[in-house]
Amino acid sequence: MTLKEELESAVWEIFHNDHWTIREGQVVPDPDDLRLGNEGINLNATVLYADMSGSTRLVDTKKATFAAEVYKTYLACAAKIIKNEGGAVTAYDGDRVMAVFINKDNKNTSAVRAAFKINGTVETIIMPALQKEYSQTDYELKHVIGIDTSKLLVSRIGVRNDNDLVWVGRAANYAAKLSNLSDEVAIRITHSVYDGMNESVKIGGANKQNMWEERSWTDMNKMKIYRSNWYFDV
Repeated sequence: MTLKEELESAVWEIFHNDHWTIREGQVVPDPDDLRLGNEGINLNATVLYADMSGSTRLVDTKKATFAAEVYKTYLACAAKIIKNEGGAVTAYDGDRVMAVFINKDNKNTSAVRAAFKINGTVETIIMPALQKEYSQTDYELKHVIGIDTSKLLVSRIGVRNDNDLVWVGRAANYAAKLSNLSDEVAIRITHSVYDGMNESVKIGGANKQNMWEERSWTDMNKMKIYRSNWYFDV
């Protein structure tokens, strides 16, 4: 069979077999939990994307080993915080990490608390250590975190021995898009996340101030979102 015939066969099999086996899920699945065929798992989940910004300039202007150290510190710290807050790291994509939180009672709060801690780690751990080790550098680590919550369909994609999971639904898409916005603000969440999280990640400080600013997301039909530069110490 030629490559063209293999591709035609694969496409036909996916589109023609319109019967899906879908079950409700309670935990974040591994690829081995699903078949490569039309099988999926429904999850109510909150998705967090943590994304370094300015990485193109970083790799264009700094030594590769320095850039690699920045990548490694940011992603390693983000992953540890996510797991500590009950989330599951589902993908690394260059300079960003995707995580899923599914605890029905506090998934929004946990995801936002993780975002605050990641932001705090950049401010109080990574940057001080970087400036101490590389005292002459002008580099400043900037990042953006996006969070949304929705129902997701999880399915297995790829080919045998080379496959992964695809997360289909608003939360995965919107969280990724929010993490691509300007790094003038570190954290952005949708109104669905804000409405579903508790006061511990809404109101803070000695003056009990709102940690969030309401904004309109112009590119998404002026959807209501919230943004914050607040951070928690770990």
